This record gives sequence, C-alpha cells and structure tokens, in this order.
Amino acid sequence: MSQVSKKKPKQKLMVVDDEPDNLDLLFRTFRRDFKVYKAESGFQALDVLEAEGEMAVIVTDQRMPGMNGTEFLSKTVDRYPDTVRIILTGYTDVDDLVGAINSGKVYRYITKPWSPDNLKATVLGAADAYRVLKGRTNELNRALRQESLLNDMMAAIRGSLDYDSMLRTIAETLGRNFQTKRSVIQAAQGGKPTGKLVEGFGDQGTSQGSGQGTDGEGLLLDASAASDSDGTADTADHDPYGDLLAEVIKSGQYQSHSNNGKSEDAPESALLVPLVYQQECMAAVCLVKDEKSWSQTDQQAIEQVAEQAALALSQARLYQRIEAQTNQLRSELEVARQIQGNLLRQKWPTVDGLSIEARCSPAQEVGGDFFEVFLHPKGDVWLAVGDVSGKGVPAALFMASAISILRQQLAQAESPQPNDVVSQLNQGLIENLVDSNRFITLAIARYTPSTRELAYANAGHIYPMVWSQAAIANGDPQSEPSYLKVRGVPLGILPVWKANLGTLVLEPGDAFLLASDGITEATVVGLDSDHHKGGNSSANNASTAATSGHMLHQAGLWTLLKQQASRPLSLDQLLADLHRYEKDQEDDQTILSLEIL
Repeated sequence: MSQVSKKKPKQKLMVVDDEPDNLDLLFRTFRRDFKVYKAESGFQALDVLEAEGEMAVIVTDQRMPGMNGTEFLSKTVDRYPDTVRIILTGYTDVDDLVGAINSGKVYRYITKPWSPDNLKATVLGAADAYRVLKGRTNELNRALRQESLLNDMMAAIRGSLDYDSMLRTIAETLGRNFQTKRSVIQAAQGGKPTGKLVEGFGDQGTSQGSGQGTDGEGLLLDASAASDSDGTADTADHDPYGDLLAEVIKSGQYQSHSNNGKSEDAPESALLVPLVYQQECMAAVCLVKDEKSWSQTDQQAIEQVAEQAALALSQARLYQRIEAQTNQLRSELEVARQIQGNLLRQKWPTVDGLSIEARCSPAQEVGGDFFEVFLHPKGDVWLAVGDVSGKGVPAALFMASAISILRQQLAQAESPQPNDVVSQLNQGLIENLVDSNRFITLAIARYTPSTRELAYANAGHIYPMVWSQAAIANGDPQSEPSYLKVRGVPLGILPVWKANLGTLVLEPGDAFLLASDGITEATVVGLDSDHHKGGNSSANNASTAATSGHMLHQAGLWTLLKQQASRPLSLDQLLADLHRYEKDQEDDQTILSLEIL
C-alpha cells in the first residue's frame, strides 16, 4: 500500500485594508498558498490576532482612518516578534516610512499600485523568512531548555570552569556520592592520557585510603606509587590503575575489575568509566569500592552522571579555548578600531571664516557610524554623517564601503549636487544592503563659502539643525533652532533613490549641526524635563523621567546646545555635558558641526 504524504498546514496570512476591493484582491491573490484572514482596519486586525493568534505574515495598507499601518504594526511587535510585516504605501509617505524603518518593525515596503507577481513573490519570501526564523527560534528554545536541565544536574560539579579544578571536582563528587574507597581521574586528549592522575576523596570526606602522601602539587597518590627508584613522582609507571585507565581512554569502553576476595586483602572492585562527549574521550575515572562488584543500579547512575561530567569537561576545555580566542579577538578588534578611526578624517585644511569639528565614538570596538569632511578643489566644503543599521563588525564593513564610494563621488572635477551624490551612493550599495537586510541613513551638505549657500540632502537621517551660535554666546534666551526637514528614505530601501534638494543661506554667527541617532536616542537621567519631545509632559512624568531615564531627542540636544556659550562651538564640551546625564552609551555616537565665524 502506498503511503500518502501529509500536506504541511498552510501558513497564516493577514491582509488589512480599508478599501474592500483591495482587500478582496489580496484575499484572492493568496488564498491558494495561505490561510488568509481579512481585516478592514487596524482595530479589527488586532481583534483577529487576539482570536486567531500569531500570523506568519501581515500585509497592511499604510493610510487607514483611525489607525494607520505603522501604528497597527507597532502594536503587534511585542506580542508577535517573529511575524513578518509588509506595508503597502505610496511614495508620498516618506516620513512614515522613515519612522517605521528606523524602529525596525517592517520587513518590506511595496508601493502602490503594486505588481501582483512582485507582491506575491515578496509575500512568499516573507513566509520563507518566517519559517526559517521560527525554526531557529524553536531550536534555540530547545537548546536553552536542555542547557537549563544540564545546569541543574551538574550543579555539584560545575563550581568552576577551570579545567584542572573541574577534574578534581568530578573525582571528589563521584567519590562522595558513591562512597568509594578511592576515586581517581585521568585527563585525556586525542585518545591518549594527558597529565597526572588526579585523586578525589573517599567516603570519609578526607584523602582516600591510608598510608598516602602527596606529590607536592596537591595530588594524592598511593604511598607505594608516590616515587620510583630515584624518588621522583611517576604515577603513570606505578599506579596500579594507570594502565587500565589508559586502555579505557583508548577504547572508550567501560571496564570493571575485582579481586573477588582471593587475596589477603578485603574484597575490592573497581569500575573504570570513560567520560565521552561527541565521540571524544575527555577523561576516564576509576572508582574503587570495598565490595565484590558494583550493583547494576550504581552503574546506571554513574553512566548518567558520566554524560554530564563529560559535558562539563568539554565546556571547561572549550571555555579555556574561547578565552584564549577572545583575548586574540580583542587584540584584533583593537587593531580594527584603530584602522576604522584612520578611515575617518582626523584633520582637514583650515578654511578662513569657518570652524569645523567632528567626533565619532562607537558603542563597541568598531561600529557603523561615520562622518566625512571634504574640501573640494573648487572651494566647496562637504559635510556628511551616516549611520549603518546594526552595530559591530558587519556595520563597520558597510561603513568602510560607504565612505569609499562617497569620497569617489565628492572628488569629481565639478562639485556635484548633494542629492545626486546620495543617489549614486544608493546605486553602489543597494545590492549588498538588500542581501544583508541592512540600510544606511545619511545626511550630507555642501557649503559654498563665497555665497554662504548651504545645499543638503537627507536619506532617512535625523534632521540637521541650524541656529545662531552668536545669539547663544550673547545670552539671547529666545534663540531657537531651525530643523532642515527635506528628507527621503534611507539607502538600501528602494532601487532608485530620489528626494528634493534643500537649500538655505547661512549668516555670520550661524552654526550647522549633523548628528547620528546615538546622540538623540541616548538615555539621559536628571536633565531638565523641558527637553522632552513635544515639551508638554506632565509634572509626574517629568519627575519619573528625571530619575529613571528617557531619550534625549533633538529637543533635549537643543537644551544642551543652549548651554554652550563659547565661540566657536566646542563639541568636546557638548559631549562631556551629554555624558554627565547619559546612563550608558548604547549606540554609536557621531556629531559634526560647521560654524560661520
């Protein structure tokens, strides 16, 4: 009889749109491949999730009355973190896109009108991503449960990750638990004994047997085996169980030996146990009792303990190896940090009438933030700050690529337009960014000293700021900044990057500031509550924030800037003031200023 293969259950897909025609079209598109749930609003979609549970994929329209798409999706993140989220939107929703992208809640954006084939391919890809993520999450949960169980069972013999002390602890624990006359352990590697025999303790809680001495290193040895003819310790040649332990290490098989009371001594039996982990013998233990043989119950119990002891030894050896590798990695990362620091310009030519400063501090050894200061041969001054999503080495590699392409664009014979530079940068990085599921935010500006014109472009970065530093230095309490709000989507989101160019004219005494979100999203404690975003928090909320911490935001950054009365502006002093309020640096921090003297 042929076996009928069981079909895998369909994954669950939710489509949310306030237009019934679109909703029906989405339902018909995916009903053959998914178990599709429909909702006409974000509120109804939340009710469906409450009733039906986690979805593999959610596809939602952005613009809906009452609750837009990003608001709805943000309410699903905590409860359903593995769900893959897709938004249907138009090119005009740039600010909504930037906010959702930076918060990391959305897998893909699909612009209207969409191509049914492209939409279906995207959703099927999202379902595959969900399946892989869910599988890995389940595997991780199983591994964590197993590790928790092993930790409980190994509590008595895992007091230290030091390999040598672990050997002694295993021998001592087995000796005490099974009330042995003697317990001794031999380390092994590559199928051969390594090092000396390590003695545990017997059933009296003291050194085992009688007439024993030490080898001067705390290892307990039989007096008859403590020295050879010239008086030096040599347990491998003289311990009666040394050869037997070597055989067990080589074979990986249990052995038992007994004198059956035939000698003048009392009956004695020895059980030799290999501690094997992943087909490698980590050590072998010899347990000796004043009995003719070991009971079956004791042998089964020892087999279970031996598995855990082998795992503990493997972890201890791995810990030593990882510790050595970690020290080497730290050294290499320090070199990488120095190299990355050298990629960022530390010095640039002086420009009459201008003060330019830049600072970059990664949260880890290396990071994804970067800045660029470039003086074009035609006289233009270029300034840029970028932020690669994520942290550490992967972000640093994209940072290096971005700087390389950016400098190629800026070095053209004719000074280009900032938005053209961003478009070319997106074209050079889009494939790798999409493949790595990363994006880059970037703000770039070109200042022309002869006309004092500042032209800028923004790819999903936080808004640049312009204000009169001269007014602050003169103590003007009414001085307020201007936020340059012309902005497009981050790099790596759309195949072709397009956005308007922003322009303005700077006056003498004006300052221009670019910063990464590591500055504005820093958690601060004790800063005046008027820096809160929106500036209308209640007194209770302000008091709580002052003690527990809250994000700085750009309004809080302005609070710190108003305290900088020096001319020119000092970024070192600004960062020092920030760090007085900051709890811990959680993200890369980059800041760049241009001041017209």
